Amino acid sequence: MNYFLGIDVGSSKTHALIVDERGQCMGFGRSGGGNHQSVGYERVAEVLQQALAEACTTSGVSKAEIMGAGFGVAGYDFPSDREGHLRAIATLGLTCPLEVINDGWNGLYAAATQGIGVNVTAGSGVNCRGRGRHGQEGRVVGNGIDFGENGGAIEIVARASQYVNYAWIKRIPPTKLTAIFLEATGAKDEMDLMEGLSNSYYHLFPYLAIQIVEAARKGDHAALEVVRWSGQELGWLAVSVARQIGMENEEVEIVQSGSVFEAGEIIIDPMRRLILEHCPKARLIRLDGPPVVGPVILGMEQAGFDGYTVREKIVKTAKEIVK
Repeated sequence: MNYFLGIDVGSSKTHALIVDERGQCMGFGRSGGGNHQSVGYERVAEVLQQALAEACTTSGVSKAEIMGAGFGVAGYDFPSDREGHLRAIATLGLTCPLEVINDGWNGLYAAATQGIGVNVTAGSGVNCRGRGRHGQEGRVVGNGIDFGENGGAIEIVARASQYVNYAWIKRIPPTKLTAIFLEATGAKDEMDLMEGLSNSYYHLFPYLAIQIVEAARKGDHAALEVVRWSGQELGWLAVSVARQIGMENEEVEIVQSGSVFEAGEIIIDPMRRLILEHCPKARLIRLDGPPVVGPVILGMEQAGFDGYTVREKIVKTAKEIVK
């Protein structure tokens, strides 16, 4: 029996999954975040070791039995990041062929047909990667607001803060977003809120995006504008990458992955409308399974095994053990 390894290294958590050639998930391990930009490469090595050790223990599969491995890693953004990540991976003592990619690819490998199309990731922040039929690759920078790449929870909250200010300066009518921010920060009034945000003794966190979406559902005008804007911005990420891989006029699959899409149609509808305006044959699909499935399929690819023949089984059994 052949076994394959996939490890999804995120900024907040790391998941490792061992799968056999039939697509049966054999073992799962987890550890903390491993984005080298915040924790350093030494910590990256540690979280990889912890996650792999647990996956091997729960599966009963030794490292020597693994035939191919894939790693989708947050913070692996540019070619200059490769050497440091390969050094961290080398501490695992694997002898099989392996590959490391940015975690923005995970959803594409996990959900798109043969890993062809575009994956838009929207969680706290955003990312977008794409692969064409002839191997073309597309991407965004992945640095959010600074580069005009928006739509994640961080950007939703930042955009909402502009509308709270607009209401305070009477540019727009009052909005329920103000009360959300007052409660979240503990500010005594709007003046105190503005002073605290200006002087950085009040802080806004991505989790507030949930309340912003809920305010939009209830019809708050400013919240609706923020959520529509977010959906359109996510659509622009997809369109941009589809153009890079030459698929804007083809039946390109656009994978939606990440917690922001749990908001449903209120954010997906404006995203879909913008995408179809520029990529009329596009088809939006939701990632239906753990992102770690992507690195597993990448690992299979390194060993010359077509993981897409057993992807449905991988997804089904992964849902049972990945928590």
